[in-house]
Amino acid sequence: MNVRRLAAIDMYGSRGTTRRRRIILAEFLVGVVLMVTWGIWLLTSSSGLSTRAIGLWLTGAGLNYTPLSLYALALMRPGALEAELAGVDIDRELRRYTMLQLWVFVPLSLVVLAIRDALARRKARTTTP
Repeated sequence: MNVRRLAAIDMYGSRGTTRRRRIILAEFLVGVVLMVTWGIWLLTSSSGLSTRAIGLWLTGAGLNYTPLSLYALALMRPGALEAELAGVDIDRELRRYTMLQLWVFVPLSLVVLAIRDALARRKARTTTP
C-alpha cells in the first residue's frame, strides 16, 4: 500500500473539490492532535491496564495520521494532487483504498509503510544515474 496515494485518493474523492481537500486535511491534522493527545493523557493518568492499553492504541493509531497529514499538506500545493493522480483510474483506486484505509486503526502501520516507501524512493534515487 502506498500511503501517499491513500492520502491523495482520500483528498480527491469522487470529484476532487477544493472543499473536500480542505476537509480531509483538517481530518488528518485533527486526528493526529486529538488521538495522540488523548492517548498520552490516558497513558499518563490512568492506573488500569485496560485504560493504558486503550491509551497506547490511541497514540499509535493517532500517529498513523502523521504521514497522511504531511502528504496532504504537500498535495495541497496547486497542481500537486492532479500530478499525483495523473493516469490513475480514480474509481478503481477509491474502491481499493476504501478498504485499505482501515489500516489507520492498526497502530503505527501507516508510519511504517510511509518510512518503507521513503527509503525505497531514496534508494531508487541514489541507484539511478
